[in-house]
Amino acid sequence: MSRRIKRMNPKPRSRDERDDSRPHQARGAKKAGPRSGGKPGSKPPRFAGERAERRGPERAERRPPKSALEKAAPAKPVEALLPTKVQTVIVTADENNMRVDRFLEARFPGLSFSHIQRVVRKGELRVDGKRVDSKDRLEEGQSVRIPPLKLDAPKVVGELSEAAQKTLKALKEMTIWEDDDVLVLNKPAGLAVQGGSGMTRHIDQMLEVMRDAKGQKPRLVHRIDRETSGCLLIAKTRFAASHLTGAFRSRSARKVYWALVPGLPKPKQGRISTFLAKEESEDDTIMRIAQHGDEGASHAVTYYAVVETAGNKLTWVSLKPVTGRTHQLRAHMEHIGHPIVGDPKYFNIENWQLPGGLQNRLHLLARRIVIPHPRGGVIDATAPLPPHMQQSWNLLGLDASRFDPIENAPEE
Repeated sequence: MSRRIKRMNPKPRSRDERDDSRPHQARGAKKAGPRSGGKPGSKPPRFAGERAERRGPERAERRPPKSALEKAAPAKPVEALLPTKVQTVIVTADENNMRVDRFLEARFPGLSFSHIQRVVRKGELRVDGKRVDSKDRLEEGQSVRIPPLKLDAPKVVGELSEAAQKTLKALKEMTIWEDDDVLVLNKPAGLAVQGGSGMTRHIDQMLEVMRDAKGQKPRLVHRIDRETSGCLLIAKTRFAASHLTGAFRSRSARKVYWALVPGLPKPKQGRISTFLAKEESEDDTIMRIAQHGDEGASHAVTYYAVVETAGNKLTWVSLKPVTGRTHQLRAHMEHIGHPIVGDPKYFNIENWQLPGGLQNRLHLLARRIVIPHPRGGVIDATAPLPPHMQQSWNLLGLDASRFDPIENAPEE
């Protein structure tokens, strides 16, 4: 099948612009915070150059974020308020799009399922003066009439076990960005995002220790492969989860990956556009290049740019996926003849020898994520090179502070 690579024509950049556009180094959770200056719903700045223009005295102020440990600390048992008479409450932003029954469960943790169904069925609970069904969705600002309720004994949250405390500590060490709504982790290579066959430890399971007194835990917003390290976005509230997943659907999120590949891709900057379909066997699952109309085929687009080379034998490339298909970057780089070094599924160059000192592990990093914050402004998080890639960069003499030309890639 012929390759579809389209050369990009980046605009000339002045020296000052190049200096201002260097990618930021990794930041710790204490220093990190939302990049504001954008309006809710607006596209985030592409990268550093545009962020500099948006900075100013109008930057939104946020209170210092709480750490994962502080937020997940065992709550002291609090007696739920028993509504012995009719009361009216207003649906908050965090409760937007919640089902009526879930709304009551969240507001009154001790309320039994049968009691919820009964007050809704009898019409004792009203939304903006109207009867509703328990599965109806609420909207922010709506008025909810709640009748007198009978609550069961509230659940008491106990002390965390030693294992849970260790898990919280591990999550804190991974944290590179956090506030009351959002958490960005620097996921290490080898740790899965979700569980699979025979897998007992993964990010989704680890987040169980961050459940609050109402039983809610942080939610995964997207996923990255098990052997890929770097930025992983987590929503800490329902409100944030709704907005962040919407940003991914509308392609308002900007993601940049770094990879090490053999040879020198030509042209040095380009666009890869193919269809990908899943191919499953008894032992493995891979994505293959497919034709439009093939069963299960989905369109996938990736922009790539050469950042620096090491004697034309190895090349550091920056990748910007427009779509988010399974194994998209790995399959696309293999498709143009430059599979990612250490990839056990897609690296298939015969008789190719790994240079001495480099580890035979996947050299792919989810370097950066830029996405509109649910409450305004912009989330901008950067992950450092993982140890095995840092070792390779050092041995090859690659400079991680170089300007990243992927910034010139379109946002389509």
